[in-house]
Order: sequence, then structure tokens, then C-alpha cells
Amino acid sequence: MGKEFPPTIEVIEICLLAGKIMLQGGAETYRVEDTMTRIAASLGIPHSHSYVTPTGIIFSTDGTEPAKLIRISERSTDLYKVTLVNGVSRRISSGELDGKGALARLKEIESADYTFPVYQQILAASIASGCFLIMFLGSWTDFIPAMIAGGLGFVSFIYVHRVVQIKFFSEFIASLLIGLIAYFFVYTGAGTELDKIIIGSVMPLVPGLLITNAVRDLMAGHLVSGLSKGAEAFLTAFAIGAGIALVFTF
Repeated sequence: MGKEFPPTIEVIEICLLAGKIMLQGGAETYRVEDTMTRIAASLGIPHSHSYVTPTGIIFSTDGTEPAKLIRISERSTDLYKVTLVNGVSRRISSGELDGKGALARLKEIESADYTFPVYQQILAASIASGCFLIMFLGSWTDFIPAMIAGGLGFVSFIYVHRVVQIKFFSEFIASLLIGLIAYFFVYTGAGTELDKIIIGSVMPLVPGLLITNAVRDLMAGHLVSGLSKGAEAFLTAFAIGAGIALVFTF
């Protein structure tokens, strides 16, 4: 007897869930489409079609099942979940997981919270700010001011984003606070180079993954996704720059 495949509707659900988790975790558009296609082929649907943008996924097959759309409203950076979904895809391709097992595992990944505690994120942002200061040839005397400014700026970013669900606003407030703290340190004599302190402190807020994914999507031919991610990265960078510029203005 040949291998038994799950119903088409179940395969579509598996593919959409895998794509949703990856896109919310910060994966590139072409990687999401490739993973969905590979999962569908391994589960008995060799010809499938997917259209992925940063805000939605459309998936269909050549059968009688209608195309399905899911909306992506919240995106973050969680590359561990992307890795786990890639692992599920490989296990499906090798025959280690059937449809029901894959769906259960993907639901488990979706509901799990693998993010680090907030205090660890703040500590990492603080240390990274000081290290970026040194990387940009700053003085060691500004290491502690950069750590404090970067840490407090990241704290404001996290908690403002919880109150106002607009990322650009929280980036603006965080950079504004960083600029004020950096100016305070230089004004009181605790810091020496204002520009180096600010540059090092805002680096944890810079949308590096967005910029990278935008370029990779453009190179892969996904122009809509690449341009939209590039626009989002530009707006985020503009919000950071506007906050710092406001401090220098007043």
C-alpha cells in the first residue's frame, strides 16, 4: 500500500500555521513560501501556490479546496521559533511526522513563549550599548553612561509599546529619552562625547533584521514584501532620528 496522506484541508491548515509562525518570527518572505511549498509536497500536494506579504498569507492548491487567507497583525524577532518550524518541515519531509503530529507540534510552537525575561533583555541592551560605544571608537569613560542611556531607553521602548501599540511612537519616545539622558551625562561632566554615547545607546533600537530581510527579499524577487519591509525600516529609523534631532533642537 502507498503512503496515506492527510486531507487537503488539513494540509492547508498545517502550511498556513507554519507560514504564520515563521512570518511573525521575522523570517524572510521567500523562506516562508519555500517552507510552505515543501511541507505541502511532502504531505501529498505537489502543486501548491502561496503569496506572502508582511501582513498576510494566501495559500491554495490545484484541487477543489478554496484558497485560504490569514492575517498577520503582530510581527517580532523570534528566530528560535523559525528554527523550530524549519525542524518540523524537515521531519515532515523525512517521514518522521505525519499530518496530525505536525499540526500538534506547530500549535505547541505557536502557543509557547520562548522570549527571554524582560530584565534579561534590558541587561543585554545595556551591555550592547556600551559595547557599541567602544566599537565606534568611543572613550571608556563613556561606557557606563552609554549603558545607562541604552538600558533606560530600551525600558521606555518596551513599556510605551505596551501602552501604545504603535512601534514608531515607542521608538521615538525611546530615542528622545536616550538623547536627554546622554545630554544630561555630558552636561554634568559624567560623559565626554555626546555623539558616541547617543550612537551606542540607540543601536539596540535599530531595525537591523528588517533591513536585512528587505534586501534579501528584493534580491529574491519579492518586490512587494521587500519594499514594504524597507518602508517599515525607514519609518523606524526616521522615528529614532527624529527623537534625537528633537533633543539637539531644544
